[in-house]
Amino acid sequence: MRFELFIAARYLRAKRRQAVVGMITIISVIGVAAGVASLIIALAITNGMRRDMQARLLGSTAHIDLMRIAADGIKDWQPLLERLRKTPHVTAAAPGLYGQVLISRGARSGGGLVKGVIPAEEKTVGDLLQKIYEGSAEALEPVSSPDSELGNQPISQAMPPIVIGKDLAETLGAKVDDVVVVTSPLGEMTPLGWLPRVQRCKVAGIFKSGFYQYDNTYTFMRLKDTQRLFSEPDLISVISFKVDDLYKADQIAKVIEQEAGGGFQTTSWMEQNRELFRALKLEQIVTFIVLALIVCVAALNILIALTMMVMEKTRDIAVLMSFGVTEMQVRRIFLLQGLLISVIGTALGLLLGYGLSWFGGHYHFPLDSSVYSIDYLPFAPRVWHGVVVAAVSLGVSLIATLYPSGSAAKVLPAEALRYE
Repeated sequence: MRFELFIAARYLRAKRRQAVVGMITIISVIGVAAGVASLIIALAITNGMRRDMQARLLGSTAHIDLMRIAADGIKDWQPLLERLRKTPHVTAAAPGLYGQVLISRGARSGGGLVKGVIPAEEKTVGDLLQKIYEGSAEALEPVSSPDSELGNQPISQAMPPIVIGKDLAETLGAKVDDVVVVTSPLGEMTPLGWLPRVQRCKVAGIFKSGFYQYDNTYTFMRLKDTQRLFSEPDLISVISFKVDDLYKADQIAKVIEQEAGGGFQTTSWMEQNRELFRALKLEQIVTFIVLALIVCVAALNILIALTMMVMEKTRDIAVLMSFGVTEMQVRRIFLLQGLLISVIGTALGLLLGYGLSWFGGHYHFPLDSSVYSIDYLPFAPRVWHGVVVAAVSLGVSLIATLYPSGSAAKVLPAEALRYE
């Protein structure tokens, strides 16, 4: 063990003539540990929020959507769909018809976004129909017919099936096999004037994605039933795509747009959720800055503890210097002493932070999905977060030791030992 490190360690373990110095040292260690643990936990939560939201968004929606620039929808879509399926990097494609509706059951009602789908194709671009926990999506399958391969599903029975989200089902008080009323604002002209179109549907299944936006809004019907509801025969509003590299979705979207020809536009998952992920990134940065102040406060405690220790050990420093210890060695003694306090606190903080993050990730803490969009608190700690936090903690603590170590190096042996 080097001489300076040996002395620094002895000073930390030695009994204090002033108990307050030892107490401040302990508080400094606890402060560093608390700051480091808080940073690790906060970064794990923000990273987990980003990871889970991205996974649920990408699992519930397509990577790329193709739409008409005009609001008249996509006509003669079957040949276009087959042609775009052959675009490089496209792994799956599915048609869809979106529309805002009012869904009611008795006195309860809620707004919803109905999507007309061909289930076999929709499952290739989104996972919502595969997350049904009550009922089944099989009722949405078309009756086998020669036209079904092209998506021309036969007109369904008087009460077509519908699949709704968990939160919307709770709002309506609906269960599987219950009847709900779907009202479209795109109605029809009658002798009594313009009236909305109303369709009674039977709840075939209830899905749960864990993402409130979808569980409270999305519903699925057969494509042909949805076209009838909106009085749009053989028309779709969007073609959704899955690609082999989701981080190149913007580039692939431009290729799809060129292949589709004029009058079309594409949007990728990055464009649709850019503001959300930007907000999460900003939240992570602000959280890091705010919680880093805890480490700064602990560093101030280290400064105070070392300053008081220098005052207490002035005679010892003078004796050491009279035996030939250089000013640089005295400086190193107190630098290493502050560094030891920081290393102990940082190590304890890392253990505590990663331990609590593992516990939180293993035992999910429930959240109100209507407020936080997800139904539990996610933890996703990363190793490089620990490296950054440890570097910040040690760096701030090292800066705090500069003044007291410099003061110790300036002690004059003759002055300190004059009255001894």
